[in-house]
Amino acid sequence: MAVLWTSSAQAANHEIRARFQPDSSQPNKNEFVNQTPNSGYCATYPDICKRDGIFSIQMPVRYDSARPLPVGETVGVKVPADWRRLTVTHRDTGQTETVEIRISGVGSTYVLSESAESLVGESGTPILGHWKLWSGTWVNAPAPCVVTGVGAYTPTTYRFFWRTPVQEACIKQPAYPIPHMYFSMLDIAYELRTPNPLGMSSGEYTGSLTYRMGPSAAGDGFEMGALVPDDDTLALDFVLDVQHTLKAELPPGGNKVVMEPVGGWQRWLESGQRPTEIYRDQAFFLSASSRFKVMLVCDIQPVFQGPCLFSNRDGAYSSFQVSLTLPAGIGGPGGGDRWSGPLAHNQWTGPFEPARYIDRKPAALRFFVVPQAIPALIGYGGTFQGGVTIILDSEV
Repeated sequence: MAVLWTSSAQAANHEIRARFQPDSSQPNKNEFVNQTPNSGYCATYPDICKRDGIFSIQMPVRYDSARPLPVGETVGVKVPADWRRLTVTHRDTGQTETVEIRISGVGSTYVLSESAESLVGESGTPILGHWKLWSGTWVNAPAPCVVTGVGAYTPTTYRFFWRTPVQEACIKQPAYPIPHMYFSMLDIAYELRTPNPLGMSSGEYTGSLTYRMGPSAAGDGFEMGALVPDDDTLALDFVLDVQHTLKAELPPGGNKVVMEPVGGWQRWLESGQRPTEIYRDQAFFLSASSRFKVMLVCDIQPVFQGPCLFSNRDGAYSSFQVSLTLPAGIGGPGGGDRWSGPLAHNQWTGPFEPARYIDRKPAALRFFVVPQAIPALIGYGGTFQGGVTIILDSEV
């Protein structure tokens, strides 16, 4: 977390960072996790915030009374509790996504110029002084704000925190004149709505949302009634870090593929019947959390973009093809699930898109001799050898 304070620019900035990283123990949990350390309310009450799905930050913004506050002066608290949308942009690709945020709680510590007891002209206990000054302490949130039970006080201070379900002012009014008071900081809770990370590219997406504070907020930012802030704006800088997984794992020896007829070559030699299929299925494990594409590269360049070639010692050539079958949960060209189809030399096939995080699920490659090439292959005799490279790329 970074807090930047720039008095000359009259703006407070705070970075909010969230990360998506696939978790093999929770493959169906496809969402961002907020990485921003809590400060303020949620740092003090982490269990409550975890239960309610909120986070908080404490900003060094001070709200001061510009003049003495007479009886009945409005000390209101109004925050941008409605959902706001902002655009985050991938730093390399320019791809954009939308993030939403709302301010779901607000608090501070008010500081009086003298003790609450002296302001109301009575002595007793500090809490009674605060109670009489406001006709009730600030632990009690005025409607439409909602009480959280937070309240800590000294003779001259009172810390409070309220939930803000709607974007309306929650007003307190002093029952006695107050020469001077201020809010020592701004404590806010927030909720986030983040995009589906499975449709996003790996890397960082950044964006910013600026709120106005004080009289210039005009009903759309942070307003505290008669109290004026020492900053005009609050900028929240967002960083969404997407760390996708794309991994193919071949079993030991899986890089060597031997194509044979069903039952092996010996069966064909004994029967004297020409095989109708010569192939080998090679299983592998695939992990994927985002869109990807696949390319086949033949070691021996095919003729006119045809099938891959392999050759024997005598320099005779024959052709073979490669097809791919993906695990359930991955859609490919043409839609459907568990995509299966041929791969073409030097051409991308895809995009393929997981509906959820696919964690080490079985996939398969089929290597097979082109049927019309089988008679010539058998006629040539000998061992044919060749190779291919299969590339999986998440940059779709």
